[in-house]
Amino acid sequence: MYRVLLPVGGETEHAPAAADAVASLPNAAEEVEAVLLNVYEGFEVSGEGGRVDSEDVWNEENFPEAVAAVEARLEAAEVATSKRREHGEPAETIIEVAEELDVDNITMSGRRRSPTGKMLFGSTTQSVLLAADRPVTVILDE
Repeated sequence: MYRVLLPVGGETEHAPAAADAVASLPNAAEEVEAVLLNVYEGFEVSGEGGRVDSEDVWNEENFPEAVAAVEARLEAAEVATSKRREHGEPAETIIEVAEELDVDNITMSGRRRSPTGKMLFGSTTQSVLLAADRPVTVILDE
């Protein structure tokens, strides 16, 4: 069995292309398992009303709609799926889960950004590409 980690954020516009890439792998219906990973990014906010920490509001069962859409797309292609939700910094968590599950590949969707945009705002995809110890497939929007 060829196991792919497919990180899915909260946006539905980018993830279908990554799901299609996984479904198009040779013998995907018989030989591929896709693990859908959603990472709830940690935060802390303080103000007049008090302090709110992401640990206080996150729910490991509350997957965004994008995960359900990707899951349905892969199931329609008869690709075996499982899903997982974690709390933390996205790039670090993706790497940790990939190592824990010993996946064969990480397949991610990405979007084109200028070099300045990458420098100012960072990039989960770029961080995973640089830190992963296994193949990473990045599907860019047209």
